[in-house]
Amino acid sequence: MSAAQPGGAEPSSPRYTLWQLLAYMLGLGSWGFGGPVALVGFMYRDLVERRQWIVEADYKEGLALAQLMPGPLAAQLAIYLGYVHYRVPGATAAGLAFVLPSFCMVLALGAAYRAFGGIGWMQAVFYGVGAAVIGIIAMSAYKLTSRNIGKDGLLWAIFLLSAGVTVITKSELVWLFLGAGVLVWLLRAPPRFTGRLNGWAASAPMAGAALLAGTDWPKLVELGAFFAYAGSFVFGSGLAIVPFLYGGVVQEHHWLNDRQFVDAVAVAMITPGPVVITTGFIGYLVAGFWGAVVAALATFVPCYLFTILPAPYFKKHGKRPGIIAFVDGVTAAAIGAIAGAVIVIGQRSITDGPTAALAILTVALLWRFKQLPEPLIVLVAAVAGLLLYPLSHA
Repeated sequence: MSAAQPGGAEPSSPRYTLWQLLAYMLGLGSWGFGGPVALVGFMYRDLVERRQWIVEADYKEGLALAQLMPGPLAAQLAIYLGYVHYRVPGATAAGLAFVLPSFCMVLALGAAYRAFGGIGWMQAVFYGVGAAVIGIIAMSAYKLTSRNIGKDGLLWAIFLLSAGVTVITKSELVWLFLGAGVLVWLLRAPPRFTGRLNGWAASAPMAGAALLAGTDWPKLVELGAFFAYAGSFVFGSGLAIVPFLYGGVVQEHHWLNDRQFVDAVAVAMITPGPVVITTGFIGYLVAGFWGAVVAALATFVPCYLFTILPAPYFKKHGKRPGIIAFVDGVTAAAIGAIAGAVIVIGQRSITDGPTAALAILTVALLWRFKQLPEPLIVLVAAVAGLLLYPLSHA
């Protein structure tokens, strides 16, 4: 095994080519089921332990940056690992290769959904899958709460407030997220206002995302603006974007109804890669192929910029107590929103006895069998939907 360089410095020359990294990320994006935690684990196993392309210090540094910044955890880590030896070209290639397979899958599913959405078999599939997704989100909220909040009284208060606001308003308020981060920051690590980096690091990604709105098509402008906003402010796991999207896509813009939104989340669950690829499916339902392209780009461009812009400075600034405290507060609010979304979305997905039983069974299975793959649960739920839907709607 190659020795890690001091301070996470890279070796004089990489042990792999950019094309090899591109091929690996394409493969991971094609078969990488299990959510963000599983995906970042695969990257450690394959790139650090087995192939020894990335030293452990660089991996840990990238993981910390991905946790600190808003956006999908696994995609940001892939971008950072591409940056380690090949800088911006490597980051761009790795990010595109990781996301592209799942994007193509949701395009195909979106086309099938629009073409056959009124046919009974597809309604039956999502009848079962939608209920299972509620159980999956509920268990994810539980795991995130246990891992990130623990016995911290302040974070519990933020969590409960965020969950309550989500249930009452049926949407997620980004200012509650930011306010929670600022509150914990001010209480636990009051700023000294000596840094000059933070303003640029926060404004540059937003400016880059705003460029996506430069189009003549009003619907695409609206889609791009909303998803760029979502991609710029959502912290936590990939599921953290679910309540945010629900508030905007269903409640505010009325692009989708409740059933379609749950179906969109289900599509993200049955495809590999990042969960937030559901934005591509939503974009396709709203405005076809270009809607999918704009929605996906607008979601991922902010996280790309949030990764490559601060990367050169992260070794120096990333472990400051104020930044850590801010992230703790935002994360607690994001997890609270996920917990609230379980109630809000569950009211529309769990409509009868069979769907309630499927949701409860999903939670029980995930509780009992910790390593049970979520795609397998979704597949079984789809079969159950095909069997139960005709009976429940007879």
